[in-house]
Amino acid sequence: MAVPTFVDEVRLHIAAGRGGNGVASVHREKFKPLGGPDGGNGGPGGSVILRVDTDVTTLIDYHHSPIRRGEHGGHGAGDHRNGGHGSDLVLPVPDGTVVSDSEGNVLGDMVGPGTEMVIASGGRGGLGNAALASSKRKAPGFALLGEPGDEIDIVLELKVVADIGLVGFPSAGKSSLIAAISRARPKIADYPFTTLIPNLGVVRAGDTTFTVADVPGLIEGAADGRGLGHDFLRHIERCAALVHVIDTASIEPGRNPLDDLDVIEHELAEYGGLEDRPRLVALNKIDVPDGRDISDMVVDDLRQRGLQVFPISAASGAGLRELTFAMAEIVQRARTAEPTAETTRIVIRPPSADGGGDFTITKDVEGWRVRGHKPERWVRQTDFSNDEAVGFLADRLNRLGVEAQLVKQGAVEGDTVLIGHPDNSVVFDFKPAMEAGAEMLGRRGEDHRFEEKRPAQRRRREIDAAMDDRSETETRADVARRLDHSEPIGPTSYEIGSAADPDRVDDSES
Repeated sequence: MAVPTFVDEVRLHIAAGRGGNGVASVHREKFKPLGGPDGGNGGPGGSVILRVDTDVTTLIDYHHSPIRRGEHGGHGAGDHRNGGHGSDLVLPVPDGTVVSDSEGNVLGDMVGPGTEMVIASGGRGGLGNAALASSKRKAPGFALLGEPGDEIDIVLELKVVADIGLVGFPSAGKSSLIAAISRARPKIADYPFTTLIPNLGVVRAGDTTFTVADVPGLIEGAADGRGLGHDFLRHIERCAALVHVIDTASIEPGRNPLDDLDVIEHELAEYGGLEDRPRLVALNKIDVPDGRDISDMVVDDLRQRGLQVFPISAASGAGLRELTFAMAEIVQRARTAEPTAETTRIVIRPPSADGGGDFTITKDVEGWRVRGHKPERWVRQTDFSNDEAVGFLADRLNRLGVEAQLVKQGAVEGDTVLIGHPDNSVVFDFKPAMEAGAEMLGRRGEDHRFEEKRPAQRRRREIDAAMDDRSETETRADVARRLDHSEPIGPTSYEIGSAADPDRVDDSES
């Protein structure tokens, strides 16, 4: 299999770095075993950035390595140590690269040296328990997880940034012309389709310096995919002008300059988007006797069409000075009309899942679905193996108004609630009226709101309620023992000699 040397379209899978996790830690030192939370934050993940580099002329590096990933952020540590930042991954691309998503939507046009596009942002680092501490939650027993970085499939398409584009039939002399007017050295041979890739040359005419692009030859039906030229027509889309290079010494039967011009113009019209470009006509190979005669025969007809015509010879150099100065004049006019290009930095932000609000709630066959930037981000940050972290998530959703909105729309306890995209959502059982707690008095990492059965707590509440109805002689322990039996067993304290005294002796019995 042949290894390509020029690639002008590639598909890439881009993944930014994941943010580091925060850590739950407590400061400890001698005689001070619980010195407060000191868990550090996780570092943000590295972003993936596209940057125009004038030294890069092809996309071949990405053809061989189509998967690129940013560096992950470091995890936090105790003693308030934050994780390191993941390094950004900078991908150099040629000037004139168009960036699209997998569905064909254009995300950016990379034109101008140094232009940058943040195509995938790194994930945020998770907060440590020191950053989560507050007046109500003084010693959090949890930390937040780092967020995953953006992932996206993109298409890079190179459209050469050139001022002048050379078009024409194969073997018309385009490569010879660009070699004669610049220092470019394309492959030149006497057979069709010698040129397989676009060639660029830098031309200087007076005080104007400009670039000329030579694309593979066009044939009739190129716009429908015949030949090679159709695949490279994108490289002349940015040109300020087009130069028709016409072979006046062709020996193919049925060929003449006027018909060749009409065929090429038809293919350009079929491709579309090039109607407004100025045209120049270069009648090449006038150094050949038959070529000079044919050129003299058609030059007036071409000028009557309103075209600037230049009889030239790429081999001898005849007419090249006039042609290059005409090119320079068109380029200078185009540059004067365009505003000065500035280096830009483009950041791609994916659209909000809910259209821009805090969240939306809809009902489908699976249950109540919650979509929104904040709820989905909070879910990604939650460590579901830690009850206290889940309780913190419940508090955040409650403050945002998710619970109230669910109740308003008719959700009842036990309904299924899904947060996130249908392909990767987190499922909860709806339990309304869950009070947001302050400091959870229990073991670290636990939240009593998520304990379905708490017999000790229920027992204390029952005893407290029964204390109001106890007799004067009953203690709290007596009430607890009484509640433990279906039938009252009476008090364990009594007055000696009273009817309740089990050792009392009745005088009548004696």
